[in-house]
Amino acid sequence: MGVTVLPSRSSALLLVLAVALAGLGAAGCTAGSNAERDAEVEPSGLGKEVTMPISASVATLVEPGAEPRSVLRPAYVTDHTQQVTLRTDHHIEQQLNDQPMRDFSPPAVTIPLTAQVSREGVDLTLGTATSPDPALAQQLQSADGSHAAFAISDVGAITALRLAPKPATPDAARAALEQAFYQAVYQSIAFPPDPVGEGAIWKVRQRVSSGFPLVQVTTATLTRRDGNLLTIQLDVTQKPTSTVWNLPNSAGSLDIVDYLMHGAGTITVDLGLPLPVSGSVRVGGRQVYRDPRTSVALCQDISTQVQWGD
Repeated sequence: MGVTVLPSRSSALLLVLAVALAGLGAAGCTAGSNAERDAEVEPSGLGKEVTMPISASVATLVEPGAEPRSVLRPAYVTDHTQQVTLRTDHHIEQQLNDQPMRDFSPPAVTIPLTAQVSREGVDLTLGTATSPDPALAQQLQSADGSHAAFAISDVGAITALRLAPKPATPDAARAALEQAFYQAVYQSIAFPPDPVGEGAIWKVRQRVSSGFPLVQVTTATLTRRDGNLLTIQLDVTQKPTSTVWNLPNSAGSLDIVDYLMHGAGTITVDLGLPLPVSGSVRVGGRQVYRDPRTSVALCQDISTQVQWGD
């Protein structure tokens, strides 16, 4: 089976950007039409297995917490299965200059998952995914029984994601699944190398796959521990390390005028299970870009919510 690298920036956001660039083109930006075509063809792996490498996470202890303390490490039982439901909701609104704000939000997606731990990692079988959008819900039925997989490090960090939708899965459904897993992966958490107890705080620094250098810092607080069951409060911040976004396929560049994504949530994890047992994390903010050739401004309000549960 062939392998296609998953797009570094989400398909939905690329498509929204394409519309924006088309608007910029009307104001004098010549890159819009090419970018729009690229965004339209990027979403799917064209029936092939899709592999997404995940950048390394670095966890640093801030406060060790109360006694007793111990090192947190996954303790998965091989061949044991876990059933959990993943729900993602991605909201995108966009404005060019003083034009009215337009909503480009893709439909929410809910995916029942059965996870099984193997020596190679965590294998996932997708149940019948659903969506409040009737057309997408119909297409998602074709993906029932598709497979995905995570590679997980000894500190619990996801290091790679593989997605293998059934060949009959339509492109729109495939793109929705890719988007959902992309969001979920970057809301996972790595454990610190040091012994910790209740009240412990650590920071996880990771580069988020994007069209420009973007660093995510997650502050984790262990609010409760009951054996292997951990309740962890998360505070997430994303910031670019560059002031320029070089668009894909030589489609030009945009100045990053303002960019700050921030969010919070709480998840419950079991050290014996590969996926969160429950919880919700929401990250959102405003992004402002400017075309240096035309001074046309593009403003985006974006939020993402990832939920785990029954």
